[in-house]
Amino acid sequence: MSERILVCVAWPYANGNLHLGHVAGSLLPPDIFARYHRLRGHDVLMVSGSDTHGTPITVKAEKEGVTPREIVDRYHTADLHALKGLGIAFDLYTETDTENHWCITQDMFLGLLHNGYLYKDTMISLYCHSCRRFLADRYVEGTCPHCGYTEARGDQCDECGRTLDATELISPRCKTCGGTPEPRETEHFFLDLAKLNAPLLEWLNTDKEHWRRNVMNFARNMLESGDLRGRPITRDIAWGIPVPLEGYDDKRIYVWFDAVIGYLSATVEWANLVGRPEAWREWWQDESVRHYYFMGKDNIVFHTVIWPGMLYGYGGLNLPYDVPANEYLRVQGRQLSKSRNWMIDLPDFLERYDPDALRYILSINMPERSDSDFTWEEFVRRNNDELVATYGNLANRVLTFAARHFEGRVPEPGDLDDEDRAMLSRTETAFATVAEDLEACHFRSAIAEAMEVAREANRYLDAKAPWFQIKQDRQAAATSLYTMIQVISSLKTLLCPFLPFSSQALHEMLGFQHDLLGRQYIEELPEETRSHLGLRYEAPVGEDRWQSVTVPAGQAFGPIRPLFRKLEEAVAAEEVERMLARSG
Repeated sequence: MSERILVCVAWPYANGNLHLGHVAGSLLPPDIFARYHRLRGHDVLMVSGSDTHGTPITVKAEKEGVTPREIVDRYHTADLHALKGLGIAFDLYTETDTENHWCITQDMFLGLLHNGYLYKDTMISLYCHSCRRFLADRYVEGTCPHCGYTEARGDQCDECGRTLDATELISPRCKTCGGTPEPRETEHFFLDLAKLNAPLLEWLNTDKEHWRRNVMNFARNMLESGDLRGRPITRDIAWGIPVPLEGYDDKRIYVWFDAVIGYLSATVEWANLVGRPEAWREWWQDESVRHYYFMGKDNIVFHTVIWPGMLYGYGGLNLPYDVPANEYLRVQGRQLSKSRNWMIDLPDFLERYDPDALRYILSINMPERSDSDFTWEEFVRRNNDELVATYGNLANRVLTFAARHFEGRVPEPGDLDDEDRAMLSRTETAFATVAEDLEACHFRSAIAEAMEVAREANRYLDAKAPWFQIKQDRQAAATSLYTMIQVISSLKTLLCPFLPFSSQALHEMLGFQHDLLGRQYIEELPEETRSHLGLRYEAPVGEDRWQSVTVPAGQAFGPIRPLFRKLEEAVAAEEVERMLARSG
């Protein structure tokens, strides 16, 4: 039975290139998940876009002497190219600086206000006399009160990773002029989280056994404490969505409030783009639809407490079904840091390496329950030992041998023996195991199971040795190769959610002409929408393609070529040296 699944992906700031932390934390997991469910014939909608209203954007714009809009245009476009290059299959990747998003955000603001979940209060913010303005978090630097790092930002310390409030910093200084700001009182609107505490706790304790333990513990600890306080949803800044009330011209809606609303506004935008303006209701007001939210652990609070609170307070909209947040990706043993330039840009990576190689290393080492470490040494090793030697070489030697000795076609098998049947049965079993893992968002174990099938297939092939069989019993060789071709065909499907490019290539080598995941196309959307990427699938909903598909005897192979490129061992040292030079 077809299911409807909304896949919501955290919105990255459009102030720099996407990097591997984004990919491992919030971009690759939902793409794997969405591709799997599309293969099952489910109705999937995956949405996200660029977060355009964060202070990191205005900081960068001021530093370069350009407008925030110029920064957004530059990096939103770059992100679109990188996402397509990595094969992240959004139905809509938009941005938050659109008329549609402004309208939806202001409507939610007014709805929460009308329902009694917003209130006005004063708070203490840092004010810079030289710059003559209140300083948003990213405009303040100082010493971290937890670890003593002297260049902590007003929102977070890059050294210890703690979330901060700018007023907590020791010896704060204005990032623009270097002056010492003073605490000042300012009036803002607040989301009444205290009023939402009880209903959110009741919701959290209902049917959440499928949640990851770290996510559940984080949310439950916050809500069970019973001391949630109001959180400001406006700020003193000129860039952002205006407060839809008279008398607040100098304030804007806080970026964290408007960014999470993007999941709803993107669905509304998608519905308009496909010519069914009311279709968003099918995704947000039908309680049978499951909503999944993918992000890094620094966003858990927003998606397990604050966003559900906003949805509850507004009323009539679905709350999250699951929030499979990932831990952090470290790079070469160090915490990833934009400010220190210790990261690996996605566009830079894709200029030199294949997308499936990156998708593989991050899938097999995904930070699902604890931080994981990307190292160039492991990237080269796994690429060569696992992708090339275990999987790619298996497919290449079977297909080239079969094509050479059986006129470029799948050989006609004889009777299968116990070993043949056992190998095929093992492959069939993997479909159920991998499916169970993917449905639970256990991506590491899912891809590990698929690769274990490839290892067992290599052992089967070595034991059967069709290159020897063919000299004595051509029919036995044909049967062994036929069996292996069926296994390889299954592997391309098992690995399709993880490795879409090589899976499609192998699909065509086996002689199939259609797209493995269903015919797809890229639609360039109207420029005025500022939404330049829409990816839709023409394959009908309800067609379950998550199964082994027999490659018929006699089917002609397509052009056979290596699936993956072997990398020189020197690549690792060269890349580490490049990172060290860039970070200073």
